[in-house]
Amino acid sequence: MALIVHKYGGTSMGSTERIRNVAKRVAKWARAGHQMVVVPSAMSGETNRLLGLARELAPGSTTSALQREFDMLASTGEQVSVGLLAIALQAEGLGAVSYAGWQVPIRTNNAYTKARIESIDDQKVRADLAAGKVVIITGFQGVDGDGHVTTLGRGGSDTSAVAVAAALKAAECLIYTDVDGVYTTDPRVVPEARRLHTVSFEEMLEMASMGSKVLQIRSVEFAGKYKVPLRVLSSFTPWDIPIEDEARSGTLITFEEDEQMEQAVVSGIAFNRDEAKISILGVPDKPGIAYTILGAVAEANIEVDVIIQNISKDGRTDFSFTVHRNDYARTVDLLKTQVLPSLGTDRIEGDTRICKVSIVGIGMRSHVGIAAKMFRALSEEGINIQMISTSEIKTSVVLDEKYMELAVRALHRAFDLDQPAA
Repeated sequence: MALIVHKYGGTSMGSTERIRNVAKRVAKWARAGHQMVVVPSAMSGETNRLLGLARELAPGSTTSALQREFDMLASTGEQVSVGLLAIALQAEGLGAVSYAGWQVPIRTNNAYTKARIESIDDQKVRADLAAGKVVIITGFQGVDGDGHVTTLGRGGSDTSAVAVAAALKAAECLIYTDVDGVYTTDPRVVPEARRLHTVSFEEMLEMASMGSKVLQIRSVEFAGKYKVPLRVLSSFTPWDIPIEDEARSGTLITFEEDEQMEQAVVSGIAFNRDEAKISILGVPDKPGIAYTILGAVAEANIEVDVIIQNISKDGRTDFSFTVHRNDYARTVDLLKTQVLPSLGTDRIEGDTRICKVSIVGIGMRSHVGIAAKMFRALSEEGINIQMISTSEIKTSVVLDEKYMELAVRALHRAFDLDQPAA
């Protein structure tokens, strides 16, 4: 039978009863003859609790030495999960062994709190699988070249699971979460949202990068790079449903764009509330200015999203970009202390009350007028657009956050996403 990787989110691991149900589900797959590797998250709320304690002791501090200790602390949540799941599986009568990331090892760079996986040694895991054991590996963490524990950032357990699946050449990676698949948008915002049976990796990558919380963007990048088949499905279905039914449920994220895929021009609406906009006014309009600004931001390991440089006037221009809201204060401080003095301006503006809304679909490649239709739908609702960003299969707009849900509903309706796929 096949080698399968299961990943379980924090809500799936949220209590001993839920962990017992996870163990029963994994045992079902193992007894069917599959080699099983499981990557669980920390119990729901545990990582927030741990980091909250740390911030009480060191409010506002972001030194590298402190971030190392944050990683040491935050990584313990997943270690609790793997230990409990191994115990539950052994109680089910299966051989099971748990490993922390550093024991595998999962090697990363040394960017604490945002580390990236560089390699995975699969020797120990393969030996345990050959011995008939279920192997459970902590998500979200690894070890750098100096032996320090690192974490991969929010949603890092998804990335861990896909990376493990890639290293082991697994037949499939099943991501169990508290939703039963990928929807046209968040059903909490639009109750008429539909579950997609299939979605392309390109679309899923755009949706994840634009704010869809179903999968973490780096996990989708990993899956696309190493051709790991992914399926998103719910851990709250009965654990004893037939494997054949379970294996066909949820949403399959596929490389194939065939006639069986839903061919809507727009497949989904993604949105992100966690955005902040920064504008530097009156910067010199000359080569190298964008690098001067964004190079310093990149060196601080801060991710930048939408970027706009306005038209030049009298040799000066305005330069705007967005960052994650959690990075806003640090970015502004960095610009004021390290960048603005060299630009001959001290004029900087910020807005932490913005959001980003995006339409995504591979059908946009072959259809014209999609952006115009989006802008018209927003205009009819009286919603002003502050910034625009496009790619081949998505268009994103930055808006005042108070209009976010209205915009999502209007776009979902405008592109007929509440209608069943043809």
